[in-house]
Parts: sequence; C-alpha cells; structure tokens
Amino acid sequence: MTTGTPQLVISRVFDAPRDLVYRAFTDPDHLAAWWGPIGNSLPRDEIEFDVRPGGFQRWTEVNASNPGLRVRIHVDLTDVADGELLDGIMHVSGRLPEGIEPFETRLRVEFHDEADGRTRLEIRQWLPEHLAHPSAEGWRQAFTKLDATLTNVHAVATDHREVAVWQS
Repeated sequence: MTTGTPQLVISRVFDAPRDLVYRAFTDPDHLAAWWGPIGNSLPRDEIEFDVRPGGFQRWTEVNASNPGLRVRIHVDLTDVADGELLDGIMHVSGRLPEGIEPFETRLRVEFHDEADGRTRLEIRQWLPEHLAHPSAEGWRQAFTKLDATLTNVHAVATDHREVAVWQS
C-alpha cells in the first residue's frame, strides 16, 4: 500500500443531510442497506462496528449469483470526527473474485455540507493500481443503491419529522 497520491478520488453530492449520509457509513443497519456493487448484500449478523479513533468496522459482502464469493472487509479506524470524517486502513480478504488477491488500502471519507441540505462526499483511496478501476465501478454501483436508500429514508423522515427511521 502506498501513502502517496491516492489512485482513486471520488467526489459525489447526495440529496440528503450530512448526518444521514454519515450514518449510512457508520450504522450497521444503514450500511447493510446499500454497501457493495449491485447484486451483493451484507448479512446483518456479520457486521460489527466500533466507530471511534482506534475502533473498527467489519462486515462480509456476499455475491447473490455466487454465494461462495464472500469478501471480508475490516477497517481499522485511525481518525474519526463525528459527522465529518472516517479515515483508516481497509483490509480486504475472504473468497474474492477471480484475479483479485487480498489487499489493504487506506480509505478516507469526508462529509461536507452543501446548499439545500445536501451532502458532498469526498473519498480518497490508496489502492494497488490494478484495483482502481474495479473499485471505482464498485463505488458507482454502491452509490446508486445509496441514492435510492437515502431518498426513501429522507421521504419517511420528512413525513414523520423523525430522522431516526431507516427503511431499505
């Protein structure tokens, strides 16, 4: 893993408030609703979070068309600022798609307020170079799922004036 220039830089605006987008990354039930490429899912009983500096996030990603593919992700969190930042080292292992070996990557996710109650997400990932393109595609597909999930939650929260509700 290199700590120089990140191989993957993503900037994306979501039509949801920052606290809700942050919770999508830090609450296990929320993450299970959207993480991973389309067709993949996260068994809820294989998700563990301790979100704080020195804490961790662990989950397993299962491919629906090939349930034998079970990608295990463990993030050692080095820096956490509630509602603003997640930074750490992501370890990827398990039964990975053909051609991909276990690897680790530094992952930095920043959450910024935008006009009209929207949120800009800034992601930097220091990957082995051959994984930058597949990772970018994985983020694109996951964000399609996150957009839909945030829209549903935001609509429910607006109707009920309570952001604590999460529906997938």
